[in-house]
Amino acid sequence: MHSTVRARTTMHLAVSNELSFRTAVDLDYDTGDPFAVRFTFHLPGDEPVTWVFARDLLAAGTRGPAGEGDVHVHPLGDDPAEVCLVLRSPGGDALLRAAAPPLLAFLARTDRLVPFGQERFTADLDRKLAAILSTAGPESAS
Repeated sequence: MHSTVRARTTMHLAVSNELSFRTAVDLDYDTGDPFAVRFTFHLPGDEPVTWVFARDLLAAGTRGPAGEGDVHVHPLGDDPAEVCLVLRSPGGDALLRAAAPPLLAFLARTDRLVPFGQERFTADLDRKLAAILSTAGPESAS
């Protein structure tokens, strides 16, 4: 049985140095994949786009620069109240800014569900529970 944490926030997508627009973003965390968070971007005129990356990366990026691959997260300048998210793909890069408090609240909720550092134990427990439940016949339900 999986549990989830969901939230919605608004981010600013930078189109150029002078132009950005607000976009709704759904944040999802599921104990079935306890290492990952999902960000679904609702861009005007396009289908939603989902990026999946490490929950630890998001948490680290709220405190300082984090990320080595396609996803980079860091506080914006000297202002820890805002976070910058850089997404790199073959189609181009996206630079997004978000207020830190909604991201931190989301991370705190995920931590209550699966404490940071306990992801492996939770994933193993979920697999074992699923195996037990799949082998239990109807007679074991009574």
